Amino acid sequence: MFKMKLFKYFIFIIIVAMAVVNTACIEDDFTSSSSDTLTFSTDTLAFDTIFTELGTPTKTFIVYNRHSKMLNISSIKLAGTSAGKFYLNIDGVKSTEFNNVEIRGNDSIYVFVEAYINPTNQNNPVEFNDQLQFVTNGVTQNVVITAWGQDVTRLRSTEISTDTHLTADRPYLVYDTLKVDKGATLTIDPGATICFHDKGTLKVDGTLLAMGTQEKPITMRGDRLDHVVGSYGYDIMSGQWNGVDFGAESFGNEMQYVLMRGSSTGVTVDSTNNVTSKKLHLFNSVLHNSSGSVLTSKFAWIEAEGCEFSDSKESVVMLYGGKVRFTQCTFANYYLFSAIDGPIIYLDDLFGGKTPSGLPVLDATFDNSIIYGNTGELNEGDLTGTNVFFRYCLLKSSGTNDANFLNCKWGGDPKFYTDRENYIFDYRLKNKSDAIAIGSRDLCPSSASVDRYGVSRLTRDGIDLGAYTWVEATEK
Repeated sequence: MFKMKLFKYFIFIIIVAMAVVNTACIEDDFTSSSSDTLTFSTDTLAFDTIFTELGTPTKTFIVYNRHSKMLNISSIKLAGTSAGKFYLNIDGVKSTEFNNVEIRGNDSIYVFVEAYINPTNQNNPVEFNDQLQFVTNGVTQNVVITAWGQDVTRLRSTEISTDTHLTADRPYLVYDTLKVDKGATLTIDPGATICFHDKGTLKVDGTLLAMGTQEKPITMRGDRLDHVVGSYGYDIMSGQWNGVDFGAESFGNEMQYVLMRGSSTGVTVDSTNNVTSKKLHLFNSVLHNSSGSVLTSKFAWIEAEGCEFSDSKESVVMLYGGKVRFTQCTFANYYLFSAIDGPIIYLDDLFGGKTPSGLPVLDATFDNSIIYGNTGELNEGDLTGTNVFFRYCLLKSSGTNDANFLNCKWGGDPKFYTDRENYIFDYRLKNKSDAIAIGSRDLCPSSASVDRYGVSRLTRDGIDLGAYTWVEATEK
């Protein structure tokens, strides 16, 4: 019995000793060969365009030890060749330089990098490059870091009380509310870009003249320029900023060649007692991707030609009374981020001479237009007796023409280029679209003879429906 206990004790001592030896080997078995170096998940870490004086979201890459023995990285540091500022984080420690970083055999570490760019005093983006140097066993290896810095004009709680121009020299960044007072006019020049921070709003009590052109459209969007997933930028995300709000006493507003996207409330046109003065005219513009609606009008006179109204959680367009005229427009809803709550076009205050508030009921025409998507077209099934008319329109639903639906294409398919799974929202027409050449020339005003891309609508006997003229393509 005593011999058996002694034997077990001897075996236990051997096992402990072997564990200690093995542990020492694991901790101390480094390779010092200059041929044993690192492998990286990328050779270039590229940041998206950065607004100067703002930090960036963190970028990550992986450093691999593909060898069986441990590697000691004697130095990790930035070469400091750029005027930009880059910061590292390894193992939870933030610094610009690290020494004696160990990686076990066949293991890896993550390196986190942030960028900060000082103002460049230039209107166009400026490229910044640096190198992250790794020294292992006397061998230096580099990962290139690159970023573009863009100076912006910052607007915080800005109130415009006199006539003002926003130019295209450099982007504007609106942090909260940009307000146009009654009696003042804000003119936005062709090619200007207005970026809005979270909850940012353009509030118009005076007049807005956003006068883009086909070559130089005006952009209104959120301020996130980085990527939300893979190679897809924040352009695909809704709800990044509030929207554009036209007050009750705001009239004579123009939005021409404006590309507006990523908002929460889209364009909101407030109610007024004056429906004899035009509040808003939209031309060859895009209101796209809202977590609410892209356009809401209450008892107002608005007109739109050649415009795309697309993709929202609620109805794309919501109309409450007033006078509205839509010509050569595309209304589409393939909203990506949740179930769609409402028809593509919501109509209210249609019946009777006046609403309970004493304002006129809805007087609306939709001409040479497309209404199509992943939800119903309209909330009202019977428009008999209303002043709402759809003339030469394509609708997804089956139906028949009557006094309110004239020469419409029922059960048609515009065959958009849109592909939700690949985040493509392109509402131009493919070759076999049912919207080609079935519209009325008489309903297309000369002012709308070309679409947003500069393509003429008048090259065939019939007019193509919707915001975009079909261009024949070689399809795969």
